[in-house]
Amino acid sequence: MLGSGPDLTLVLGGARAGKSAFAEGLAKAWDRRVYVATAVVTDDEMAERIAQHRARRGPDWRTVEEPIELSAVIRRESAPAAGLLVDCLTVWLGNLMHHERDVDAATEALLEALAAAPGPVVLVANEVGLGIVPDNAMARAFRDHAGRLNQAVARVASHVFFMAAGIPMTLKGPAPD
Repeated sequence: MLGSGPDLTLVLGGARAGKSAFAEGLAKAWDRRVYVATAVVTDDEMAERIAQHRARRGPDWRTVEEPIELSAVIRRESAPAAGLLVDCLTVWLGNLMHHERDVDAATEALLEALAAAPGPVVLVANEVGLGIVPDNAMARAFRDHAGRLNQAVARVASHVFFMAAGIPMTLKGPAPD
């Protein structure tokens, strides 16, 4: 991974910026890899996206699908010999809001689980606050929650990268080897 001991890495960027592929590349050094998928198949297009991600990862990954209880999965799956890749926090946030869950409480539980994780964790998230102000209250609430969630995770992360056009920019911590 990037350093000695358990690391927490956040990979941010826009849609199709190369976040997932970069995060998967960071995980290549792990002996065991667990992919924590937060997406839910809602239509054929989403099913195809998920299939493409699985094919790219290949057979060396174990996949755990969890759209809501992310902190429980991190507590259960994190181990010194296994790294977790969570893809993605923004989809997880959308799931929480869709199911009318307490976003602040879920964020706090996530931060506690990350602090207790004995192995490396890489989290992928979209940076949704770079565009225009949304025209409706729900979209503005989503954007605001996403910004606060990304800030909270970035504060505790040892490494933060921003992806643009497939190019990683180091925002916090050393650049990858």
